[in-house]
Amino acid sequence: MDRTNLIGVAITGQTTAEVLERIRQAEQAGIPAAWLTGGGAAGRDALTLFAAAAAQTKTILLGTSITQTWSRHPVAVAQQVRVLAELAPGRFRLGVGPGHRAGMERTYGVEWNAPLGHLREYLKILKALIQKGEVDFDGKYYKAHARTGMALDVPVMASALQRGSFELCGAEADGAISWVCPGVYLRDVAIPAIEAGAHKAGRPTPALVAHVVVCVNENIAEVRTAAREQLGTYPANPFYTQMFVAAGFPEVAQTKAWSNPMLDDVVLSGNGVRVRRRLQDILSFGAREIIVSIVTAGKDPAASYQRTLKVLAQASAPEASEEEQGNMGFTGYPEEESF
Repeated sequence: MDRTNLIGVAITGQTTAEVLERIRQAEQAGIPAAWLTGGGAAGRDALTLFAAAAAQTKTILLGTSITQTWSRHPVAVAQQVRVLAELAPGRFRLGVGPGHRAGMERTYGVEWNAPLGHLREYLKILKALIQKGEVDFDGKYYKAHARTGMALDVPVMASALQRGSFELCGAEADGAISWVCPGVYLRDVAIPAIEAGAHKAGRPTPALVAHVVVCVNENIAEVRTAAREQLGTYPANPFYTQMFVAAGFPEVAQTKAWSNPMLDDVVLSGNGVRVRRRLQDILSFGAREIIVSIVTAGKDPAASYQRTLKVLAQASAPEASEEEQGNMGFTGYPEEESF
């Protein structure tokens, strides 16, 4: 499967059975990739879930966005990845990241410092052990000496939000995974930073995997309300505040909350044609792959989810015409002038 210009879906669910069913639904609908987020200590373990999903699917790519680094040693992660690589050959992609100070210190009792330094060493260990079959590493934060003798076809990517983390991904990872970054920020900050990091390291530029939000709904008021409820308080996080200011939304420095312009930029919404065009815009900015988190809006969340999934499946099929894309959109609500 060509791993460029893919449009995958971040899968969520109330139970393990529901998550697995949604992965199967995505594969049946023609979605090329399914992604899971670690979800912290209280959530389900994505790597374990994917072991079950691998046995129940045949073609869909499986990836973590992201597996948190502070909760487990990279050698332990590599051991889990080996199982997944054997269960789903050529289909698994690993995304890792350090998370954020408050969550990591509260949950695990760790001293969250030098996140980029930790992540750099974590990536070096993972890539060596997974992709070369052996690691001999003594760093400032991690030590790892292990050998499997087996090189695996598993890309190792990392989360990125600000210029420094995108540069780190350019230098060390097989891809950078963003989250709720406006398109202009991806184009003007993320892509150049990845390229700069790769150039300094003397290696090819790895992929940007843009994790975006989609809601197939033409009622802007419903979209904004649903997005505020479902996207959480990211603008209040200092790292995200800085990112949004750099992306052209200075109001967030005072409000620490989602403004309407921020939501209208971050949430790709409208009918099927409009959503497909905005997804193509993200790819045109330089992203090689997209992860979609679905926001459900309106009186029937299940129908909203299925409607968006269907549009994403159509968007993943290059032969689909724009007219067909439009027919997949929802037109039950009036479109507003401000949209």
